[in-house]
Amino acid sequence: MALLVRFLPVLVSLVLLVYCLIDCIQTDESQCRHLPKSAWVMLILFFPLVGGIAWLVAGRPRRTGGAAEPRRQQRHVVAPDDDPQFLAQLKQSNTEHERMLQQWEDDLRRREQALREGDNPDEPKDKPGS
Repeated sequence: MALLVRFLPVLVSLVLLVYCLIDCIQTDESQCRHLPKSAWVMLILFFPLVGGIAWLVAGRPRRTGGAAEPRRQQRHVVAPDDDPQFLAQLKQSNTEHERMLQQWEDDLRRREQALREGDNPDEPKDKPGS
């Protein structure tokens, strides 16, 4: 137990360092307050406890979403089975495939019929000079 109490400040400092460093690196440069992003990273690395607390208090962007910060318009994502445009394209593609399949089946029937009659289906019926 005494060992845990002894290393708790070190553990808290390490967790704060890792969290603040990752948060700072993932933050957009334009959203960092008071200092450039590179200065915040250096401050957090060289002075982990003070730099981390300073980042959380003064450097981190405000995430209020209130009137002071304009909200970004979020694009409404629609699942493919709910998207009418996707469904229309799918229907058109299916119709084209069905039409092509019907043409192939008709051509196959015509060739089979010609073979049953003893004709070569690939030769033209009207031979010149006959």
